[in-house]
Amino acid sequence: MSDDHAHVQEFFSVRAAEWDARFPDDGPAYTAAVAELGLRKGDHVLDAGCGTGRALPPLKEAVGPSGVVLGADLTPAMLEAAVRAGRDRAGRLLLADAAALPLRTASLEAVFAAGLVAHLPNPAENLRELARVVRPGGKLALFHPIGRAALAARQGRQITPDDLRAEANLGPLLSGSGWRMTSYVDEDARFLALAVRDS
Repeated sequence: MSDDHAHVQEFFSVRAAEWDARFPDDGPAYTAAVAELGLRKGDHVLDAGCGTGRALPPLKEAVGPSGVVLGADLTPAMLEAAVRAGRDRAGRLLLADAAALPLRTASLEAVFAAGLVAHLPNPAENLRELARVVRPGGKLALFHPIGRAALAARQGRQITPDDLRAEANLGPLLSGSGWRMTSYVDEDARFLALAVRDS
């Protein structure tokens, strides 16, 4: 396991049990972000870096009984928290690295990723892997239930010009990774960048 992976697992493992309790009001923001993906009944969708699975129920609601929802995370403790919360009933949980997904090429209609980009060790390469598993024309949602400035203030830091999620950085990063950004929102209450898989 790389040092990056070990660091991510260590960070989230110690926080997993209390994660949902720390952010109890995020549910509606997840539901709203999922709605903007425009999923249809029967679609196959991945929640990449699913954590405790907060997006899984709205994703399952969107794709219906005939759809498939997968939740992949690198940290076993987060997946265990998802099971304790009963969210494994909304989707199949996979212990997997977003950089090397155990999924067929072009097997999904969409990927939802909450808070993932900041934890990717090789963002361009890792976003290419997400593109690999999505069919041409499929969608990507990069989401966070708090905007960049509000998150930085919460963490006692300043936003820097090299922030990957800044529109000027994220657009070219996505376009170099098989995606075309179609929408960008960064406000106090949420961050949501939508992209379409290039053909």
